[in-house]
Amino acid sequence: MNRITQLFGIKYPIIQGGMIWCSGWELASAVSNAGGLGLIGAGSMYPEVLRDHIQKCKNATDKPFGVNIPLLYPDIDEHIKTIIDLGVKIVFTSAGSPKKFTPLLKSNGIKVVHVTSNLKFAKKSEESGVDAVVSEGFEAGGHNGREEITTMCLIPNVSNNINIPVIAAGGIGSGKSMLAAMSLGADGVQIGSRFVASVESSAHINFKSEVVKAKEGDTMLSLKQLTAVRLLNNDFYQQVKKAEDRGDSVKELQDLLGRGRSKKGMFEGDVIEGELEIGQVSSMIKEIIPVKKIIDEIILEFNSEKQRINSISF
Repeated sequence: MNRITQLFGIKYPIIQGGMIWCSGWELASAVSNAGGLGLIGAGSMYPEVLRDHIQKCKNATDKPFGVNIPLLYPDIDEHIKTIIDLGVKIVFTSAGSPKKFTPLLKSNGIKVVHVTSNLKFAKKSEESGVDAVVSEGFEAGGHNGREEITTMCLIPNVSNNINIPVIAAGGIGSGKSMLAAMSLGADGVQIGSRFVASVESSAHINFKSEVVKAKEGDTMLSLKQLTAVRLLNNDFYQQVKKAEDRGDSVKELQDLLGRGRSKKGMFEGDVIEGELEIGQVSSMIKEIIPVKKIIDEIILEFNSEKQRINSISF
């Protein structure tokens, strides 16, 4: 056991990313049943939809699971109320300051983790009273840090300078990368992209297929003027790139993004005009398989690689 498995009461220190449009109750319960910590991604859900997913997840697993909430979500107060009313015990927050809701959540017996992309905000999160932080390198898919700090540089810096557990994210999708992250000082890992291309993910099959086809260099960090996001290189991304190269204003970029662009791509399967958020590790994902097989393969490779490293001496 380590600090993360003890904190959450799970078998493996593997947390599934709470990704919008991809992380419904099916994925969360499958990850929890396989020994990790599943998260429902509330950022793409209306309050009544979140309530339904929490109830279905409870019926599908007797293991711990949590909810991820972007703090900039317009119905955040309603989401917090739903989580408390339904007795969810673990919440991951992101995209905002954890100061406002952490005391309320903890007073209701909920463990709180905040997602950060640099040391400054990891420290601020610790000061706000969270139980752990996710430190996410810029290799990660979706919304990201503008500073472009890599996981290899971020994790040792954070783990050396805060006292609460650190969960590494960004570019992690295998046992080898999990071992590397923990060697750098992480107590556990959060994996997103690998679980997008799982059978249980709520992502559209068209999106999953694009992830499997992705090659090295096919994802790009863009939209830094709004909120930095890593996207697959498709027609929509090319429109974004041309707009940025022209020096379009924030308002013009917002108009280009419009409403529902991520739903269009990741949930509805429009891989031409949709926003396809995925990490750099997508180039190493070669098949769509069940969650249990993903986790079993990660743990087998982790233990095998650990033995190999232990046999090396100088």
